Amino acid sequence: MGDAGRADLGDAARWARAWLFDRALPLWHRAGADRVGGGWFDRLDQSGRPVPGHKRCRVQARQVFVYAEAGRLGWNGPWAEAIEHGLSHLHAAFRRPDGLYRKSVTAAGAPVDDGFDLYDQAFVLLALASAHARAPRPALIAEAEALLAVLEDRLAHPVAGWEEDAPPRLPLRSNPHMHLLEALLAWVEAGGGERFAEPARAIVELARERLIDPATGAVGEYFDRDWRPMPDASGAVREPGHQFEWAYLLGEAARLLGGDHRDAIDRLYAFGHQHGVDRARAAAIFSVDASGTALDRGARLWAQTEWLRAALTLGREDDAIAAVATLRRYLARPVAGLWIDWMTEAGTMGEDAAPASSFYHLVTGLAPLIERATALENAA
Repeated sequence: MGDAGRADLGDAARWARAWLFDRALPLWHRAGADRVGGGWFDRLDQSGRPVPGHKRCRVQARQVFVYAEAGRLGWNGPWAEAIEHGLSHLHAAFRRPDGLYRKSVTAAGAPVDDGFDLYDQAFVLLALASAHARAPRPALIAEAEALLAVLEDRLAHPVAGWEEDAPPRLPLRSNPHMHLLEALLAWVEAGGGERFAEPARAIVELARERLIDPATGAVGEYFDRDWRPMPDASGAVREPGHQFEWAYLLGEAARLLGGDHRDAIDRLYAFGHQHGVDRARAAAIFSVDASGTALDRGARLWAQTEWLRAALTLGREDDAIAAVATLRRYLARPVAGLWIDWMTEAGTMGEDAAPASSFYHLVTGLAPLIERATALENAA
């Protein structure tokens, strides 16, 4: 990359920090936090007002992560207050008597769906790790260890990983395991030790041995009882955003746990970029099949952030510049700090409300850019 490319990425880094610190974090803290019913609203409309409705567990957990990351990145706003606001509602409204966390509650906090999703439990673990990293507390470690113990006791798969439910049901999904790996690695980095490192290593092994197709290097989504791709069409589904996400997480696993995953990382990124980025829109599309043929050419916001993060951390700076330019289309809203979640195949954006759940993805994608902006200033 030439000097012009580096300058472009430096400008993008400064934009990312300004958008996140000055616009998005204050807006969502002011308008997205429900100070009557507790926790966080699931959506804000495009004028920045809460959309009435139920509250999902993953949103509460993700918003804790968002504001913990804001504190880590140097935002001088009320990140500690936001963390406590989210954690208190998770505990009061979502934690079930058995130690798992229910799917959703009403605006007032009464259970709506008392079932649990493995995916949600992963984000609760991530929220606890993120909060502990900012303000270490033995109670958070104990809570995370207790949740992990319940998962192991009730949902341990006889071969590897975790079941989707008790009693077991199909398909098994790679996606919750990806986020469990993310959460466990966050706990390793926060000082949680071998209690979290051991199951993280097991997920890495599961990914390397079962989830990643050795023929193409791409990770699948849906599996049968023996961790083989489902025999129906779902077994061939590949989500480009998840190729980028797994590539990043395997790099983090190597950094925190050891091991050499460079070949797997390179192949994941290559499949995602070759088959999953529509060159006409410079956008990561939603899904392809095992051969790389497009299944759904819509482009979700989150896939762009995963492309950006993987490109930045793997040194694909030209790709990162393209991903930033595309991402900014989703964020170019009349009320700064909001976003649109979908781009159509034709390249148009809708006017739907901004889902709070996407804030997590935005922070993970923008964090490496913001770290770059800080490094540039420190070097000046």
